[in-house]
Amino acid sequence: MNKYVVNTTPGKFIHQQSRLRVAKWLLIAGFALSLSACKKTTDDVTPLASSSTDNQAVNDWILENMQELYYWNSTIPANPDKTLSPDKFFDSILNKYNATSNPTGDRFSWIEESGTDLQASLSGQTTTTGMEYNLYLKASGSTDVIAQVLYVLPNSPAQKAGIKRGDIITKVNGQTISTTNYSNLLFSGTTFAFGLATVNGSSLVDSGQTISVTATTFQENPVFLDSVYTVGSKKVGYLVYNQFVPGANGSKANEYDAQVDAVFNDFKAQGVNELVLDLRYNPGGYTSSSANLASLIGKGVSSSKLYFREEWNSTITPELQREYGSNFFIQNFLDKSQNIGSNLSRVIVLTTEHTASASELIINGLRPYMTVTTIGTTTYGKNVGSITITDETGKIQWGMQPIVFKSYNNAGQSDYSTGFTPNVEVEEPLALLPLGDTKENLLSAALNQIAGGTTNTRQGVAAGNTLPALGSSLQRKVGGHAMVRQLKTLNL
Repeated sequence: MNKYVVNTTPGKFIHQQSRLRVAKWLLIAGFALSLSACKKTTDDVTPLASSSTDNQAVNDWILENMQELYYWNSTIPANPDKTLSPDKFFDSILNKYNATSNPTGDRFSWIEESGTDLQASLSGQTTTTGMEYNLYLKASGSTDVIAQVLYVLPNSPAQKAGIKRGDIITKVNGQTISTTNYSNLLFSGTTFAFGLATVNGSSLVDSGQTISVTATTFQENPVFLDSVYTVGSKKVGYLVYNQFVPGANGSKANEYDAQVDAVFNDFKAQGVNELVLDLRYNPGGYTSSSANLASLIGKGVSSSKLYFREEWNSTITPELQREYGSNFFIQNFLDKSQNIGSNLSRVIVLTTEHTASASELIINGLRPYMTVTTIGTTTYGKNVGSITITDETGKIQWGMQPIVFKSYNNAGQSDYSTGFTPNVEVEEPLALLPLGDTKENLLSAALNQIAGGTTNTRQGVAAGNTLPALGSSLQRKVGGHAMVRQLKTLNL
């Protein structure tokens, strides 16, 4: 029997449920649309050796699961080359995205050598210094690279060392970061000496300061910051939420969902009548946590109203329909006593290109029920969900996260594969203010909207960062973009 760990995250969607066994599989949701991860219950077994014979055994397992579950299973080649290494074989059978020839293809499925590590990362537990950053060329045409710190997790090694949002890193372990070495310097090893620079107008000047940090296994709490502001007669609730995760890795208490509930209970008690939801760095996660948050915000929503529905492939849909009925594909809102929707006329969502999957699910799922105003830059564009698949016997240590469904809201809309274009475009600058500071670019623009400012075009706030973008550490977080569904054990 095969075990699927299904995680749904946009860019990640994650559905949270216990194990799902469909015939000979167990579905567990993953990130990008990814589902919540379930732990293996079988004893660990020595991984298969990397011979062509063993590759074929792993590849047989990959192919069997993908033929049944992959959203685009009809495009899998009839005779794929099973002598390839598992990662290359997995890649060879994907319905690959191409902006010109296959714009609706797959950008999100992935595979990892350790299913256990994959599942832990989907719940926010990784080996990390505890900070996320964007990478830019130091100047147009330059090969020098800088890392701009976006946020630092409380009580993490980076926070304890004194690194903060807005810090600019130009050197690692004495070496200047460049286009040829940034991956090795930033993403290899566990001990780092970060050399910093300061922003002087539009220029960067090395400060000579070095901060040493050692990465450790760390559990991220996605509920980063909440606050209430008064703007004229308005009470504005503000929540920075960085990943859709119900609870810590291995926990069944859903303590992070409970913390979000408590935030909204406080918002309700304080009479909040405007909401700013900051998802600018949220690449997705469990769809169950997405449904929980949406149910705290939606106007006139209840457990009888649809949040989103899923479309699976034509092979597995009849089996699931026959055994579990049409409700298997439906996620309704939840009945939440902490809901503040009756006091809201809209929700403002702060977005960037890192806003993906389960975050975009919030935007799309609430659109039929209330005005959703987006401020920032265009979101990533992930309207599909994945599951985590691991081998129940333990003989195969690999874990894969294939796309298995597409999501639609109550109006039948799934039209954001290229992202949501912001209603008000605002870019983050090179010199970043703390999150929650009312002068910070995106929050300032949102508060301006609430105060009755402009409602369209480009917002007149501080100039954005003009340096050429190279990438971000957030792209490595839980596969980059996840929407994960948590599934119950199924017997077909």
